[in-house]
Amino acid sequence: MPAGQFQLLPCALPGVLAVQASSRHRFARHTHEQFGIGVIEHGAQRSASGRGEVQAVAGDIITVNPGEVHDGMPLDDAGRSWRILYFDPEVVAPVCHDVSEGAARLGEFLLPVLSDRASAAVFSQLFDAMTGGNAPDAALRRDGLLMLLVARTMDCRRVGEGGGTPAAIAHALARIDDDPSVPVSLDDLANASGLSRFQVLRAFTRATGLTPHAYLVQRRIDLARRLIAQGEALAEAAIGSGFADQSHMTRIFVRKYGLSPSAYAAIVSGRPLR
Repeated sequence: MPAGQFQLLPCALPGVLAVQASSRHRFARHTHEQFGIGVIEHGAQRSASGRGEVQAVAGDIITVNPGEVHDGMPLDDAGRSWRILYFDPEVVAPVCHDVSEGAARLGEFLLPVLSDRASAAVFSQLFDAMTGGNAPDAALRRDGLLMLLVARTMDCRRVGEGGGTPAAIAHALARIDDDPSVPVSLDDLANASGLSRFQVLRAFTRATGLTPHAYLVQRRIDLARRLIAQGEALAEAAIGSGFADQSHMTRIFVRKYGLSPSAYAAIVSGRPLR
């Protein structure tokens, strides 16, 4: 595909996003609500995450867990191209439950980059199956490939949610997560956590990898994406998710996803661009 192009492809399974991209775009630090797994097809990139700074070259698998702070940039001016699938946790949970024979409610990717040609081949087959429509027996093929890919790339042995976020910061996170569209101040977070403003700022950043403001913006753009997917008009989605206006939402959306909210809406809802 041409350089500088992002495509969000229609996906046969609800709760899954399929993205194909070729770009020199430098992604700032951000998070996703979903699990992401993809393959670098051409070029190479460097990225930082909660699991360390890594480089990925053509043929490598790249992964990200929900809420994991990461970025991404090409290693040279030629850019890179990749395909990636994003899975809502609700899609992954029953697969992890089956793979672990009931021992785990949800797994996690332990490595941000895997050099595993066999798993990359499974991913490519799954991507094609997810974006290839609903041919006879398509669901059986998708389910089998997804289970195989999860078994090969995720740790599904852990029981429970994991985490380790301090209780005080968990209260501050909940203050934002409960409704990201509502304005929040550092005083509010301090009151919710029982810490001083400086203590909550320092502990929040240490626990999440983002400042409280950056975290709030991420949660708002996640909410905006969900509202757009539900058919909300772009201006209404912007206001409903707490942004000052549609242009503000659009800037953040493009920075995070590499495509505009209108392009996203056209794919997920079938509505014309506007």
